Amino acid sequence: MDSVDGLLKRLEQLNDIGASLSKEHDIKRLLERILLAAKSITNADGGTLYRMMEDGQTLCFEMLRTDSLQIAMGGTSGSVIGFPNLPLRDATGAPNDSMVAAYAAIHQQTVNIANAYTESSFDFSGTRYFDERTGYRSQSLLAVPMKDHEGEIIGVLQLINAREPDSETVVPFSVADQHLTESLASQAAIALSNRLLLTQLEELFESFIKLINLAVDEKSHYTVGHCQRVTALTLLLADAVVETDEGPLASFTMNERERYELKIAALLHDCGKVTTPVHVVDKATKLHTLFDRWHLIDTRFEVLRRDAELLALRRQLTLRPCVDAQAEAATLATLQSEIESLEADRDFLRAVNTSVGSNQEDALQRVRDIGKQRSWRNAKGFETEFLTSDEIENLTIKTGTLTAAERTAVNHHVVATIKMLEQLPWPKHLKNVPEYAAGHHERIDGKGYPSGLTGEQMSIQARVMGIADIFEALTATDRPYRSGMKLSQAISTMNDLKDNGHIDPELHEIFLRKRIYERYAEQFLDPLQIDILTS
Repeated sequence: MDSVDGLLKRLEQLNDIGASLSKEHDIKRLLERILLAAKSITNADGGTLYRMMEDGQTLCFEMLRTDSLQIAMGGTSGSVIGFPNLPLRDATGAPNDSMVAAYAAIHQQTVNIANAYTESSFDFSGTRYFDERTGYRSQSLLAVPMKDHEGEIIGVLQLINAREPDSETVVPFSVADQHLTESLASQAAIALSNRLLLTQLEELFESFIKLINLAVDEKSHYTVGHCQRVTALTLLLADAVVETDEGPLASFTMNERERYELKIAALLHDCGKVTTPVHVVDKATKLHTLFDRWHLIDTRFEVLRRDAELLALRRQLTLRPCVDAQAEAATLATLQSEIESLEADRDFLRAVNTSVGSNQEDALQRVRDIGKQRSWRNAKGFETEFLTSDEIENLTIKTGTLTAAERTAVNHHVVATIKMLEQLPWPKHLKNVPEYAAGHHERIDGKGYPSGLTGEQMSIQARVMGIADIFEALTATDRPYRSGMKLSQAISTMNDLKDNGHIDPELHEIFLRKRIYERYAEQFLDPLQIDILTS
């Protein structure tokens, strides 16, 4: 019989347990706390916890604890439970009333047994087998169903062998034990169902993120998986910064929720690309729009070659019937010279169209000269300049394949990302997602976009993501305009970017010192790209 003081103490303990359960975010730790709390409040030697599976017909064996045998399975123990799950119905579909935990779940009522060895209403053969193997003596038992706020059974809490407060003597679970455990089970069920609901909402939210990324990937196969790779690299570098205990970033910390916030931001950092025109994203050559317009220019060269050959033939015909070998030789020489000039210009423009390097001014001027000085007769029979002004603009791009207008369209994806993310009602623990995602194209020296922020104006998380985005782009093997760099090339480029004020020097130093690039390469890069080995 509990004393009044003892009962009050246990009630206070119950209140404290309820408060602590509501603060736990990890499902495994939450389940473990529930079981340990029930054991503590009833002074039980052992206990098990079952969770209802999604089919509503099976109890999943989640956790087992027995103090006297020093057995800990499931939860955070690291030991896998070797016991089978518990079906609520047998092969014929009849209720499995012979098992205590199943009975408690099926009938939604507590089962309190004083002595399992004298109880005939249930099948304790498994319990006796366990006792024979371990030398244990299972005696008193208390099974309490856990119901959520809608009255649905979500689990069963089962306790074994209540003990006298000041001794190891096993006694039946008292009425107070039962009521306290039922109260705890009720609080625990609410905490567990809330946590499960939040987990389901988070999974749903992440599924929507994957849906957005899938839409971006479907627009262009050249950037498939970019957001996932940037996220992985962002978290690798962020974790390394957290571990750093020296330098300007030694005080940087992230808890689990803050790390999750950064993960979400990284996954969404390019969501605005759903607004970027496909032909701009996929522009593999300078003349590419909906198709590579080089074939149009190639055809014009063929037309000019044909015209030159026809002109030579006409000149030869004028020499008939008289044969002037010298005149004919001059005509053929002129034709050959014209063909060689045409082929040289064709080869030159073909190379310019596919070149993404920095072109010299004399090469760009040659493009203009070809476009303006040559002419051809179009399909309507009109003599016109060989290259249009739009073709000249594209072929005279100095670096990459995008014109200034197309570059603006690509850069606009960050603005679109910000607009999209700022429309969402972010909860408190995700409020920084828009800021983190918006900063991946800013620069430390303030010359980035879209806001021209300096390093001091940016969060560390945004700067981390900026490095991850650049390194992924340098090493990606699926870009339309170039192949992925080897590690040595990518690191050399990153060093230049650091020296030029593009990326954070302290983060770059950690990136190199912690060899984050190698850990990333092992997961995502082609082995042929990995030309730097761990020393």
